[in-house]
Amino acid sequence: MKYFIISGEPSGDLHGSNLVKGLLKEDQAAEIVCWGGELMQNAGAKLLKHYRELAYMGVWEVMIHFRAIRKNFETCRRQISGFNPDVVILIDYPGFNLKIARYVNKLGIKVYYYISPKLWAWNESRVKIIKKFVDRMYIIFPFEIDFYRKYGYAVQYIGNPLVDEIENRKETLPNREDILATSGLGGKPVIALLCGSRRQEVVSILPRMLKVINEYPGYDFVVTAVAHIPEQTYRNIIGDLPVKIVTGKTYEILSVAEAALVASGTATLETALFNVPQVVCYNTSFLTYFLSKMVIKVKFISLVDLIMGREVIVELIQQDLNKRRLNEELSYILKGGWKRDKMLEDYSALHVALGGTGASSRIARDIVMTLNNRD
Repeated sequence: MKYFIISGEPSGDLHGSNLVKGLLKEDQAAEIVCWGGELMQNAGAKLLKHYRELAYMGVWEVMIHFRAIRKNFETCRRQISGFNPDVVILIDYPGFNLKIARYVNKLGIKVYYYISPKLWAWNESRVKIIKKFVDRMYIIFPFEIDFYRKYGYAVQYIGNPLVDEIENRKETLPNREDILATSGLGGKPVIALLCGSRRQEVVSILPRMLKVINEYPGYDFVVTAVAHIPEQTYRNIIGDLPVKIVTGKTYEILSVAEAALVASGTATLETALFNVPQVVCYNTSFLTYFLSKMVIKVKFISLVDLIMGREVIVELIQQDLNKRRLNEELSYILKGGWKRDKMLEDYSALHVALGGTGASSRIARDIVMTLNNRD
């Protein structure tokens, strides 16, 4: 069968790559093309467009890139109709993917959604679009079952694929000494700085994270840079501060870190699954934040707190992301800090809530099986 997968960001590329591996295992005749990144490409999909051409965050950023976004829609629609897949698999990225779902449905092609948009956070009205145009929805958080149930829409929860990815990566990571050596680190404990996967996030959040650097001379601070953002972007922000930049090795750095400062998003869950105590950091433009506050309906922004239904990680947002608060909360989660042991206990409960390994394979198997059994 033929599969067209669309992801618009690094986390989607990660989950998409494991899905591609599963599809190729379950369907040896599979032909897979994608919008994504190197991970999906390396897993066996033909890459048609890279997510770095799609990553626009916030109201203002979307407005000023309107023409490029419209051109991407036209290109994607043309490619789908030309490829004529058996199914289009959408991964999160709702602003783009829900519009594509409308188009694909009109073509009579199956639409499967892998990793639900965060409709429970804002814009619940989009559930109507999903009910009308999405044939099958795979969710990765157990609390999403109840959310969709109240709208009368059946979803599939078969576990969280991030658990698989991290457990697999842990087994292949170099030992601590090798990671420290190849990263240019010495004997000091490590504090990881995960400042986002989009340039706008890095520019808004990293400067605030750096305000506490000089308060911790006994630690090595490491920015986990992403390859699609030029290293000079990070260097321009860091300046002369004693901070290392390590690109494309987030999991390696998390595996040796004592604590982390983390931008909201998938990275909060990744950090927790590595059992690294963290402080969540979020900052954006005034306009984007103002508009977001008007529509966002959830109490928390970190996935860890959302899954657990309570505050496990402190979230420093906008004006709260200042030197005093950041210094205070960071000190609490370092070794000897009074919040550290409790956070690690909560991480253990989080692992249980997410279920076991094997989610990616089970989802791929279900996709192939349901397509083979269609009318």
